[in-house]
Amino acid sequence: MKVMGFAGWSGSGKTTLVEQVIGVLSARGLVVSLVKHAHHSFDIDHAGKDSWRHRQAGCREVMVSSAQRWSLTRELRGAPEATLDELLAHLGPCDLVLVEGFKRAQIPKVEVHRAAVTEPLLHPDDPHIVAIATDAALATPLPQLDINDPVQVADFIAAHLELQAGRESRSAAKAVE
Repeated sequence: MKVMGFAGWSGSGKTTLVEQVIGVLSARGLVVSLVKHAHHSFDIDHAGKDSWRHRQAGCREVMVSSAQRWSLTRELRGAPEATLDELLAHLGPCDLVLVEGFKRAQIPKVEVHRAAVTEPLLHPDDPHIVAIATDAALATPLPQLDINDPVQVADFIAAHLELQAGRESRSAAKAVE
């Protein structure tokens, strides 16, 4: 499976850009999955729902399934946070995994930068950043992509990872059969 990360400071527009790039790549016939890092506690359950009640009762893992989707929630209960590699191992076959967050992961990444966000750029200290999606001209030898042009960003990712719509998708579909 091919992996491309998106890294940047809060408020830089990572989620919006990732959402748009997923749409572009999916429309090209690629099977795209996502791993997103949250720096805070989050919950996909809601208080009072059966799955929430089972988790509160002490279940380590709760899986919910329907005709449309299934979801697995694992409660860490003091165990260390999962690594990106551990999380990737849980994904099904796909052409591409986009990773949002995981700033320090040793995977190729597009840095997302807006001039209005005054935090320092990540790429000078991260050799895994392969391009910058930005709204400002920067003094860097890295390719600069227009943060407001998801097609350009998707084109860069497809070229950088040598993705071809259809080939990997057919392989992923066969693996599921």
